[in-house]
Amino acid sequence: MTEPSPASLLGPRPPAPWLGEWWPRLRPWVLTTLAMLLAGAVALALQGLLREVRYADVMAAMHATPPSDIAFALLATAASYLALAGYDASALVYAGARVGRSTVLLTSFVAYALANTIGLGPLTGGAVRMRLYAAAGLAPPQIARVIAFNAAAFTLGITAFGALGLLWGADDVASLLHTRPGGLRAGAAVLLLALAVFLVLCLRQRTLNVGPRWTLRLPSAGLALRQLVISALELGASAAALWFLLPDDRIALPTFMAFYAIAITAGILSHVPGGVGVFEAVMLLASGAHVPTEAMLGALLLYRGLYYVLPLVLATALLASYELRSGVAAPVGRLAVRLSPRLMAALTLVAGLWLLVSGVTPVTEDARQILAALDLPLPLIEASHFLGSVAGLGLLLVARGLLHRLDAAWWAALVLAVVAAVLALPKGIALHEAALLSTLALLLLISRRQFDRRSSLFAQRLEPGWLLALGGVIAACVWVLFFAYQEVAYSNRLWWQFELDAHAPRSLRALMGVALIGLAFGLWQLLRPPAGGAAPATAEEIARAAAVVRSSPSSDGCYALVGDKHLLFSPSGRSFLMFGKQGRSWVSLFGPMGDAREWPDLVWRFVELAAAHGGRAAFYQVRPVALPLYLDCGLQAFKLGEHAHVTLPDFDLKGAKRANLRSGVNRGEREGLSFEVLPPAAVGAALPELHAVSDAWLGQQKSREKGFSVGRFDERYLQQLPVAVVRREGRIIAFANLLATDAKDEASIDLMRHLPESPPGTMDFLFAKIMLYLQAQGYQRFGLGMSPMAGMAERRRAPRWQRLGRLLFEHGERFYNFRGLHRFKDKFEPVWEARYLAAPGGVAPLFVLVDVAALIGGGVKGVIAK
Repeated sequence: MTEPSPASLLGPRPPAPWLGEWWPRLRPWVLTTLAMLLAGAVALALQGLLREVRYADVMAAMHATPPSDIAFALLATAASYLALAGYDASALVYAGARVGRSTVLLTSFVAYALANTIGLGPLTGGAVRMRLYAAAGLAPPQIARVIAFNAAAFTLGITAFGALGLLWGADDVASLLHTRPGGLRAGAAVLLLALAVFLVLCLRQRTLNVGPRWTLRLPSAGLALRQLVISALELGASAAALWFLLPDDRIALPTFMAFYAIAITAGILSHVPGGVGVFEAVMLLASGAHVPTEAMLGALLLYRGLYYVLPLVLATALLASYELRSGVAAPVGRLAVRLSPRLMAALTLVAGLWLLVSGVTPVTEDARQILAALDLPLPLIEASHFLGSVAGLGLLLVARGLLHRLDAAWWAALVLAVVAAVLALPKGIALHEAALLSTLALLLLISRRQFDRRSSLFAQRLEPGWLLALGGVIAACVWVLFFAYQEVAYSNRLWWQFELDAHAPRSLRALMGVALIGLAFGLWQLLRPPAGGAAPATAEEIARAAAVVRSSPSSDGCYALVGDKHLLFSPSGRSFLMFGKQGRSWVSLFGPMGDAREWPDLVWRFVELAAAHGGRAAFYQVRPVALPLYLDCGLQAFKLGEHAHVTLPDFDLKGAKRANLRSGVNRGEREGLSFEVLPPAAVGAALPELHAVSDAWLGQQKSREKGFSVGRFDERYLQQLPVAVVRREGRIIAFANLLATDAKDEASIDLMRHLPESPPGTMDFLFAKIMLYLQAQGYQRFGLGMSPMAGMAERRRAPRWQRLGRLLFEHGERFYNFRGLHRFKDKFEPVWEARYLAAPGGVAPLFVLVDVAALIGGGVKGVIAK
């Protein structure tokens, strides 16, 4: 079965009437444009710094680096990453948590290897810590304290590190900034004094008031001192890793460390991934009077490879090695394997960038001589060069799909990596390039099972940030091209020169091909028909959903048959999710239904569809077992209450708690009530009587029909499911439609209505008879529905959300009968299971719940009017 066309799923999209609707769509473009402007400013700065530098001199400086210096740089890199594990160790002590040493080392290394490459350390590294430390048994508040401690510790460490370096090298820094050394030393002394005051506060008191409502728990003085030492060791080692790569007459290490601290801070504040360009610009500017520019640039390129790329490769290989171990038992090991797609996506980005830069730079003289000696056909060399650059662009494009664990992206990345690795040899004997691509292909093969989301790669829509970043990469390649061939005079004839030594023409053609393909892809993404706003499900889609629901073990999918929700199907059509849209909230009810293997991709598609329309995605009443699906998308879980179900094989009418139910059955039989289940084919004939009962019930309740998570009296809907009825003297006086599937695993009811003049205990009679009937039919569970705000934590340190829910449950009877509903369901001695709202953090859950109430009530007016 093919995926439905967008037109069948979505209708025309109404224009946004005010800026509030437009801003979510404009924000990614605005923020990314600002980032591109910053990158342009950095490029101009580098252009000025490198005006007199030649590409050949930079390559010569790199190749002249002694192996012993590279070995020392590697040792410093290892020492730096080992010291980074001390950040996590101190943070765990601060959070009052105990975790195995191997888990700390693994988490720290993976988190920093990813964060150093991608940037945004608290987010990228924090996501790794959230997953691995949660698997190790830490509670979310403890993990949040670990992440916050790491960020604060780095800030304090870089402050102390920079201040000490500034005290030593104030004269050199002053000449660079055109200021007086005394002022810089005074500023450094003030920073160190502030750190001393902080340590005194840690010694004398454990909490610090921040404003009228917030308190900050300070670490102990011993822990703070220990962390400052760890920070000094880590930053000193990372600075030494670059310092060892400089020429022998290198700048003094303390002065260099001051420059390094300034460059690192500038790179972090720029929010550019890895601080690329910003860090280099500051270091080139700062060391211009001490180190030749070409030597510094060569050292910076080597440093990027040793301190950033190599740890990323090792971290990816480390996680992939868990994949080779059959049946990893430890929860941390199993979850570490699930993190490998993130590192694989980052490594794919690095490989793609490497190929693009390689395509716009000349081969080495040694490689040229080997190619000439091998006498390879010139068309093969030309084609290898061109196709290698195109493969680099392809790797950049599929990296996003790897991040989402798409199987199509895995196949594309594997093919591109293998092809580019083979082409690296005739292209220019690029052995390092071939080694990186071969490693990427091998790691992809090892991690195959992690890319299990079946989806069409071309169905994915790239966000504005990706498209602008792609344009920025191509623009950077243009800059590198002109830097590498600044001595070659441009002429139209260059495009048609095909010679072994014609490096510039070859690079021009490769870059032009990449630019044209990138432009075509970007235009295709921008000019694709918009997905539009959500449209109601069609009769054909409801029929498709009904086929999925019939084979599903869960009866929740029956709510799709009401027809008041929108349906999003998987490409195969074997699974779907139903959702409603109110305001900016796109709310999926119960989450995906159908083939569980397709659920992750379906959840991602829904989140991306909502984001593409400036909306916020949320999932209402989801089960605990499905929470990882939503946490992987960056959503947070908020408990809504508890769902009750009765285990039918053990159900009977005995016991004190079921006395009212037993009494209702006995009274009903004395009153002459009879029970019957109408099959779907027989419901049509009874519709007039059912309609009369429904109208009378609504009139008595002074209510109106609801929707979304509650069914409504709809003739088409009722005729698709069995209806249980209670008759008196042949007349229907009460009914309930049954939500049941062919799997006979779970059943529940939706509409439950009766005539006002029905005998007392009629609904207890109906309830008991329905459960006995389902028990006889072989069903395993009977769902009683959710009890809102039930089961919230009573601890003083419980999350605020649960404390608010507990307050509503105990004192909110004026607004909703929370306790009464819970008591009614509890008399059936059910099994209680938590139900959650998966939504973005902050205040978004409150807005989502308001929108859910409007969906259920048929709009804001329906909520107010009951």
